[in-house]
Amino acid sequence: MVEVAPAPAPATIKAPKKKAAKPKKTGPTVGELIVKAVSASKERNGVSLPALKKVLSSGGYDVEKNNSRVKLAVKSLVSKGTLLQTKGTGASGSFKLNKAKAEAKKSTEKAVPKVKAAAKKPAAAKKPKKATAKKPAVKKAAGAKKATKSAKAKKPAAPKKAKAAKPKTAKPKAAKPSKSAPKTK
Repeated sequence: MVEVAPAPAPATIKAPKKKAAKPKKTGPTVGELIVKAVSASKERNGVSLPALKKVLSSGGYDVEKNNSRVKLAVKSLVSKGTLLQTKGTGASGSFKLNKAKAEAKKSTEKAVPKVKAAAKKPAAAKKPKKATAKKPAVKKAAGAKKATKSAKAKKPAAPKKAKAAKPKTAKPKAAKPSKSAPKTK
């Protein structure tokens, strides 16, 4: 007799492990922290980058670990116009708050709630009867325009006076290369 080997146990199929989603931090962003630090400063010429980092680290932010984020945030705030760079280039130098930008932002924040409230009231007050009344008026105006065009066409054309002919000098135009033609170097 032939001996039969026992059948191997069925392999358990393992699902690929999913990466654990990192919880999002709920605190203020680096840019917001920088703006707060610069606005709290009383320096006339602005806050230098090392002083800014000291303020952030004293506030509990790990500057050594997130040094590149601090630099990127400073650069982006300068490019947006939130901060003004008084000295230096890039992320180095001194920075102060752009007061014109801050005042404009405050005025828009105050105006936004008023606009929303005003927009809701006219929407409820609209009546469909007014909209239907406007449509015939538009059609009448279009009919009136057609009538004036036909009246102009019926008038006989007045003879034009002959103007003294001036000799025109033709300037030679330079041939422009076409975009589709390949350029030769």
